[in-house]
Amino acid sequence: MSRIKNLKTEVLSNFWATLKKVTFDYKTEKGTWHYVTREVYDRGQGVAVLLYNKAQSSVILVKQFRIPVYLHNDNDGMTIEVCAGMLDEDNPEAAIIREIEEETGYRLTTVQKVMQSYVSPGADMEIVHLFIAAYDPSQKVSEGGGVVSEVEDVVVQEYAFAKAYDLIAQGVITDAKTILLLQYAKLHNLL
Repeated sequence: MSRIKNLKTEVLSNFWATLKKVTFDYKTEKGTWHYVTREVYDRGQGVAVLLYNKAQSSVILVKQFRIPVYLHNDNDGMTIEVCAGMLDEDNPEAAIIREIEEETGYRLTTVQKVMQSYVSPGADMEIVHLFIAAYDPSQKVSEGGGVVSEVEDVVVQEYAFAKAYDLIAQGVITDAKTILLLQYAKLHNLL
């Protein structure tokens, strides 16, 4: 038996992504029905990757401006994150390989998916496919920096893994996908 009935969806905005107003009747665990209204944001599925170099015990992270961070008066809106992007028309593996080269300038052909996660399931439909990938300096084909036409302004940064991991505790790295992947690396002794 379904917990949802009378589901109705109304598009409120369809600019950069789709914002919908969703109304429905919801049946609780105790069997009571409630009328519920929510706003749901749908920007598609994302990908993210932790690039690591075992021999150097280093990781590649990127620094970039994020307007939601700026609106929270957090620093200057800059975040330190793993390389990431949207699926667009690609499958997750092809999308992250594309993003790696666009953002970091490294051309990789092999990545390993380690998990997928909802970003904020209370309001956002985005699922992020999380990867790890080994890199070495010979795979660098450009400076990276992102796609200019998409107003990406990405600064590529190489960190000793221990330093990057410490940035979580220091409150410098606050991006969930980055924290998840750095913790994955620590738990699985990647570096």
